[in-house]
Amino acid sequence: MSILASRTIFCWASDSTPSATIAKDKSLQIDAIEKRLEKLGMHASDTALLAFQDVRVPDTAVLGQVGKGFYHIMWELQGERLIGAAGCVSGAQHLFDKTLQYANERTAFGRPIGKFQVTRHKFAEMATKIETARQMVYATGWRVQNGDYPVREISMAKLYASRIAFEVADECLQIHGGNGYMKEYGIERAWRDIRLNRIGAGTDEIMLEVIGRSYGL
Repeated sequence: MSILASRTIFCWASDSTPSATIAKDKSLQIDAIEKRLEKLGMHASDTALLAFQDVRVPDTAVLGQVGKGFYHIMWELQGERLIGAAGCVSGAQHLFDKTLQYANERTAFGRPIGKFQVTRHKFAEMATKIETARQMVYATGWRVQNGDYPVREISMAKLYASRIAFEVADECLQIHGGNGYMKEYGIERAWRDIRLNRIGAGTDEIMLEVIGRSYGL
């Protein structure tokens, strides 16, 4: 496979040369061996192992400093984490709305399942968690927009939003019952896709470590 599209590649050299970030454009062709990976979810986004051999990169293609590639990536990770947190809130809200409609239309024992107390309480719990996550993301986003760099709060928002998003997806699937397990309703796909958020851009465990260390522990 030849990589021709414009992109950025973070890489380690095969010798003692440290990490670097490379700006990839159409003038720089790199041959790579690709192995596509099969995943639980996010099937619309390809993931693959890439192996590069005998690649020579001109100085003009290096972004920042050689040896600082990891630090460049880590700086940008905060933005990725905040964007991920916002996406989790949006995804959870979409599933909530979709399931609320279903609960008002699906009947059991002569009335919509949303009229049963147990179902009402499920929606109340989900709504509270979603709104809490939304306010965390909004408050943190406001600080970033105003020039702050709140790593602790970004980590908190990412940790909490990704956790509640999966909790909401799981509860929505439960409310759908057997239908939620069927591809026809789309809930099972959301359940599979949204699970990645507790891993990508920093696992729950990494977020907890960042938060804990921010208190000097």
